[in-house]
Amino acid sequence: MSLKAEFELVATDVKKVKTRPSDQELLDIYGLYKQAIVGDINIDKPGLLDMKAKAKWEAWDSRTGMSKEDAMTAYITLAKEIINKYGM
Repeated sequence: MSLKAEFELVATDVKKVKTRPSDQELLDIYGLYKQAIVGDINIDKPGLLDMKAKAKWEAWDSRTGMSKEDAMTAYITLAKEIINKYGM
């Protein structure tokens, strides 16, 4: 299975976990996903009052410079840990 195919499969599976992962796990998985799909962040930082958008922006921004392939690999690893931890 190719890296992209495994990435897409795990991305679908991680959405089906029984229990909601922690906020930090969700931010980590979000940042890796965006880095894998889009690459380095390409949007302006949201305002201070939009805490959720700011947290998501920071999670993605923290991955700046990581290759899409490395982000996919890290995403797959983290997503599998989340699936094993919370079940499907």
